[in-house]
Amino acid sequence: MITKELIKAFLDKRNVFAVVGASRDPKKYGYQVYKDLKSAGYRVYAVNPNTPEILGDKCYPSIENLPVKPDVVNVVVPPKVTETVVKTCKKLGITKVWMQPGSESENAIRFCEENGIDVVYGACVMMERAKHG
Repeated sequence: MITKELIKAFLDKRNVFAVVGASRDPKKYGYQVYKDLKSAGYRVYAVNPNTPEILGDKCYPSIENLPVKPDVVNVVVPPKVTETVVKTCKKLGITKVWMQPGSESENAIRFCEENGIDVVYGACVMMERAKHG
């Protein structure tokens, strides 16, 4: 169940975020989410195998390539890709996954719930941050 407490735990400023599906296109959510978290002062890493950098920051091809283990993985990718990402999170011991609207799938949500991964879905990280921040 998604509660205010769960969302607040995800939005803790000490958390390191990875945005999987970060984009260089300002019209795309992957760009907006990355820029929003970065401008809010979070330590955030961009993950996208198809681009070398976003907003002047190095972009990493996968979560496994990040220099640190993120606390929260925010996914802005198609549902099928999310299903792969959550398995990588389990393998790496990442316990917080935020599925942006449109990226969630029943399978990915169930996988998280069955594997002890806290999951937020049906809520936009930018809107929640504006409400709780």
